Amino acid sequence: MKWLRNFMYGRYGVDQLGNFLFILYIILAVISFVYPPVIFICYPIIIYTLFRMFSKQYYKRRAENDWYLQKTAGIRKFFKRQQNKWKYRKTHKYLKCPHCHQYLRVPRGKGEITVTCPSCHQQFDQRT
Repeated sequence: MKWLRNFMYGRYGVDQLGNFLFILYIILAVISFVYPPVIFICYPIIIYTLFRMFSKQYYKRRAENDWYLQKTAGIRKFFKRQQNKWKYRKTHKYLKCPHCHQYLRVPRGKGEITVTCPSCHQQFDQRT
């Protein structure tokens, strides 16, 4: 394993965009068993993924990853919010401010409470 560590020294490695491209490759490879022409889409994806991983141009690969993270920020935020809703479903209730649409987390089981939005400072009543 020392040879692999020495080989990868100074190379970019794996990031979120690389993970996404690799998962996309696996999905398309499985689809290619049913529809073989899809394999021609798989080859460029895996070649580009490996190119990014072995690249020594950190600034270019980081810029590509930043672009990817910027474009997928809304989707990742949505799924993170859903994950938190599920994780804290027994202790907290998630609601949206009726004025600015900011998501708020309030404790469950407190009865009728007045919630103050930290973003717009509007107050509204909510049953928890």
